[in-house]
Amino acid sequence: MGILKEKILNLFYIEHLKVKEIAENTNVSSAYITKVIKKDTRYKKEKEFRKNKSKEKRKIDQNNFVKKKREIKKVEDNYEFVETQHIQAVMELSKCKRLSDENYRKWNKSAYNYNPSKHRYEFKEELGRSYDVPKYIKER
Repeated sequence: MGILKEKILNLFYIEHLKVKEIAENTNVSSAYITKVIKKDTRYKKEKEFRKNKSKEKRKIDQNNFVKKKREIKKVEDNYEFVETQHIQAVMELSKCKRLSDENYRKWNKSAYNYNPSKHRYEFKEELGRSYDVPKYIKER
């Protein structure tokens, strides 16, 4: 067997290069390389090995594709949720010139404590309250 044939077989069976890569490496036509490779007894085993390797790679690529698609969907869903909240907030704040007591309480959650016995929200006196801030807000 010639040196070129041995080099082709080594590149294909040991280094697992593709026929096209071997052709570029050795400056020989891919048809000749295929002819040399198919005559070797290891060809069927190598073909099966490459087929299985390709299957595994395809499975991994599909999983990555699905994961990436899910991440994109998650980001889009979060954006839609935030956008919906923003639109709702804009509507609440711009319904009238005066903000309702209920909406004021929503926007200042930390300033009110809920009193379950009286079913109302009570302003925390330690914060200091101006005359236009409601002291009590009935639960709806």
